[in-house]
Amino acid sequence: MTSPIVFIGDSITDAGRRNDPAHPLGGGYVKLIAEYFESARDERAVINRGIGGDRAVDLEARWTEDALDLTPSLLTIYVGINDVWRRYDSADPTPVEEFEATYRRLLESAIDSGVERVILLEPFVTPVTEGQLTWHEDLDPKRAVVARLAHEFAAGFVPLHTILGEAAATHGAAVVADDGVHPTPLGHQLIADAWIAEENR
Repeated sequence: MTSPIVFIGDSITDAGRRNDPAHPLGGGYVKLIAEYFESARDERAVINRGIGGDRAVDLEARWTEDALDLTPSLLTIYVGINDVWRRYDSADPTPVEEFEATYRRLLESAIDSGVERVILLEPFVTPVTEGQLTWHEDLDPKRAVVARLAHEFAAGFVPLHTILGEAAATHGAAVVADDGVHPTPLGHQLIADAWIAEENR
């Protein structure tokens, strides 16, 4: 049996997939990428394991069941914005050192389990409120962690903060992510296109 392609992360990956059993890939970038693989006649199954609200520690709590036990040939991780957001809406920050240590354990276990390729998606915000303009203080160090770990573990890296930021400057932030975090259809298409470009690089 061919090993699947697995996507794990928060609500951006989830994209409603848990609300509709008929659409287990959700309605976002994972679905678009699955359509790309189908058109390319790639027979590997695409599996979405996004759960809204997850932080890095939440991924770690379900990592074995929702990632490693699926024996993926290609694993994509997209996490970090909730580690930022909870600081501002719940006074519950994730120190960058803890974020990095958790993320590192995820990658180490993936490599040790034989995952052939890992792609890391950079967390982003396209500020639509004045308050979100301050999020960079917490987000930027976590973005740096993801980029650094991608280099250290020879993983693919998709710089979404830059890509979506440039689109927001052109089209308006709410056109890319209507609340600054959750992508619109355009935002999801941009994520899918950037992921495909990285996979084909």
